Amino acid sequence: MRALLTGPTGFIGSHLAEELLKKGYKVSCLVRKTSDLKWIDGLDARLCYGDCLDRKSLEEAVEGADLVFHLAGLTKARDEKEFLEVNAGGTERLLEAVASRAPSVKMFVFLSSLAAAGPGREGAPVTEETEPRPVSGYGRSKLEAERIVMRYSEILPVTIIRPPAVYGPRDRDFYVLYKMLSKGIFPYWGKSYYSLVYVEDLVRGLISAAESGKAEGKTYFISDKTPYTNLEIAGVIAEALGRRPLRIPMPKGLMPAVASIGKLFGADSSIINSDKAKEMSYPYWVCDPSRAEKELGFSAQVPMGKGFKWTANWYRIHRWL
Repeated sequence: MRALLTGPTGFIGSHLAEELLKKGYKVSCLVRKTSDLKWIDGLDARLCYGDCLDRKSLEEAVEGADLVFHLAGLTKARDEKEFLEVNAGGTERLLEAVASRAPSVKMFVFLSSLAAAGPGREGAPVTEETEPRPVSGYGRSKLEAERIVMRYSEILPVTIIRPPAVYGPRDRDFYVLYKMLSKGIFPYWGKSYYSLVYVEDLVRGLISAAESGKAEGKTYFISDKTPYTNLEIAGVIAEALGRRPLRIPMPKGLMPAVASIGKLFGADSSIINSDKAKEMSYPYWVCDPSRAEKELGFSAQVPMGKGFKWTANWYRIHRWL
């Protein structure tokens, strides 16, 4: 079986590439010539040079693929137009290439986000049946990409995976929080609730969806079943770091200022920017993974406590902390 990955050099994509190779897949990775290959360097994978906005390079990359995992996209951008151009436009170009050059593909897996559905309302977890109400430019661009994917479901087998916040080794989003807590600072904007998934669990969910005929034409939340508060998350990370951080109250009206604060602790991370600040002003980012459990047999194996400790150890070993 041949699998094509877009976004293989990123946090999630590099873990997916490794796992597919372990399972015996022949893996092709779509990369730009300017991509940093450090996370996939040494893997027995074929590199296809191109870009999701370059139709010709996509047509060459998809030929012969049995599975396509589309993970490439922007998590931060200058404006919503750029989000839409890459996250929605790039997805459409890839689907056009698959339909043209690999029409017998067994599954096209699109990695979306809980942000496409938006936050839970009135304390209720979001399900696949909840009417999407994204609150950020990123979320709206992912929802538009989902709609494009589903339009192609008439001619291609497709499935959509919506993870919540993803963490684990190589992640640069939660790294900013680790960095703040390691310096004894915990910005607190009121009690909030989050679904989480450890990267290895998400990868298992992506592969399960790709290999299961039941996933065709459907959307799934791949997540830990337990929601956690920001206090619980910060507490576990602080314990793993051996710190007792000072809680600094931050009114929600000042949430945009979080982006500026984040620049002091590793500015390039996408977890702290003006678009993410819009999402962070909502208190209930919780999803229900029951459909994935029932139809795909998925259940998260890594509890939050272990996952964050393992991630802290990885940061230390690689001298990020």
